[in-house]
Amino acid sequence: MTEANPAAVEPATDKILQPRTGRGVLLMFGPAFVAAVAYIDPGNFATNFTAGARYGYALGWVVLLANLMAMLVQYLSAKIGVATGRDLPELCREHFALPVSLGLWVQAELIAMATDLAEFVGAALGLNLLFHVPLLPAGLITAVVAFAILALEQRGYRRFELAITALLGIVCLGFVYDLVVVGVSPTRAAAGLLPGFAGADSVLLAVGIVGATVMPHVVYLHSALTKNRIAVRDETQRLEVLRFQRLDVFAGLGAAGLINLAMLFVAASLWGHAGAASIDSIEAAHDSLGRLVGGAASLAFAIALLASGLSSSSVGTYAGQVVMQGFIRRCIPLFVRRGLTMLPALVVIGLGLPTTGSLVVSQVVLSFGIPFALVPMVLLTRRRDVMGGLVNRSITTLAASTAAVLIIMLNGYLLYDTFLG
Repeated sequence: MTEANPAAVEPATDKILQPRTGRGVLLMFGPAFVAAVAYIDPGNFATNFTAGARYGYALGWVVLLANLMAMLVQYLSAKIGVATGRDLPELCREHFALPVSLGLWVQAELIAMATDLAEFVGAALGLNLLFHVPLLPAGLITAVVAFAILALEQRGYRRFELAITALLGIVCLGFVYDLVVVGVSPTRAAAGLLPGFAGADSVLLAVGIVGATVMPHVVYLHSALTKNRIAVRDETQRLEVLRFQRLDVFAGLGAAGLINLAMLFVAASLWGHAGAASIDSIEAAHDSLGRLVGGAASLAFAIALLASGLSSSSVGTYAGQVVMQGFIRRCIPLFVRRGLTMLPALVVIGLGLPTTGSLVVSQVVLSFGIPFALVPMVLLTRRRDVMGGLVNRSITTLAASTAAVLIIMLNGYLLYDTFLG
């Protein structure tokens, strides 16, 4: 472990680029699309398809609500980078007591392992579905490809962002195709957007959906991607940069939300044809698409799963570097971190544990980590001495606080139902 090199994860430019120039505008777009990949990772496949298979369209409102919260969360993360020129872990280290900062770092590293479990297993499963490669060799191939994607980051953050955005586009195209060929009931889909649970077991999946949608590690990463991204001379230009970041969040996270809804709708439609028991896993969903719709639909699904796993796994590793550098001013080579974080996933694959069940559990674990990223961010963005002229308005702080409380309440109910209910 070595002293952090700021250039390793800081996307600062070495020139003054005005926000209104063509190059300046292009440089401001991209961070939200990197974050969006984490919101459609294989954990989302597991939770959304399981929810659709068991409860039809009933939990569509959870997907919608989670994505609206994700938009707010990622906007605040982008905002903190623009306003301060530092990322969230750095600000936590500067403004919180040392034990608090160290505690946040430790839990963030544990959450990163749960994140990588879902992403790595999902990519290996995608290879297995596409080429019938056994899961363990598929996991090793996934590691090699993930290393190649991370190598792009070593040659400049922009190349990394473009590669990740391209993979996001592949996932989007895959589900657009599947949604068209499977078909959706507009009436039932609209009814699913009305809040309500379908029994106590649906609460577990609701928490998993939130955990798979609002991702703690990209809360940290987004602020690192926007800090010093483009040099500004005054508060007016800073506000203009923030306006573009708001558009970036709307586009990137909006696309992720539509993909998540498409996942659930495809599963719900198949559930209506095939019955919940027959597509209660990612493998079964792939098989049902092939049997009921056609080989092209199952191929699109598998390609989307592979692209999702590879891209989100690389983003997760990058985020882990930001977390370590920000909280404790130390870093390890990205490739060493990648090797360490993939070990739990290889254990799951090697032991032959159920892949979809493991993915759902990992997403529930992620949901418990969300408050530890959200609460510090809300506390910091409401402080004028930290944010300056970009300090939160009261309504923004209220909305973010409400989202954090809602997530904590869902987790509390889950604990009660699991151990005391």
